[in-house]
Amino acid sequence: MKYRVIVRPEAEDDLKEAYSWYEDKRTGLGYDFFLQVDAGLNFIARNPNIHPIEYKGTRKHLVKRFPYKIIYLVEKEKIIVLAVIHSKRSPVLIKRRIDSI
Repeated sequence: MKYRVIVRPEAEDDLKEAYSWYEDKRTGLGYDFFLQVDAGLNFIARNPNIHPIEYKGTRKHLVKRFPYKIIYLVEKEKIIVLAVIHSKRSPVLIKRRIDSI
């Protein structure tokens, strides 16, 4: 089954923020971050149910090489990305975002 990946605006903001932070540290590092997130999204699109279900039906994928995780939901033929967030961020922040859906 082919899944359509939908990145919510909050997750896009997460990506922009992380990209800027990494790009400030070293030119090109933000691009490397995007490539790893893109690879993670492609993996999720091919194997959406590979990760166990967590809080309120969400799943998480750990981004390679960077301490970030992709929080997503699988609904019918859609993968909805709720957050791309640093692994050290408070779980309360993630729960608030999930609860606001």
